[in-house]
Amino acid sequence: MFEYKFEKVEIGKWSGKPKAEYQEIIEQHAKDGWRLVQIFAPGTAAYGSAAYYEIIFERPVSS
Repeated sequence: MFEYKFEKVEIGKWSGKPKAEYQEIIEQHAKDGWRLVQIFAPGTAAYGSAAYYEIIFERPVSS
């Protein structure tokens, strides 16, 4: 069985760049035993572009 964690990274409205360093987020979670599953970018902003990234992690549930 696994547990999941979702990390939201906002994207700058004018710059179109992430407001946080996603590489650092992934590395920090990996140190805590989380495994990257997917980076999801829903098209919810103007012209169908993404307003944020959702970084999805999983790890086995410890007993």
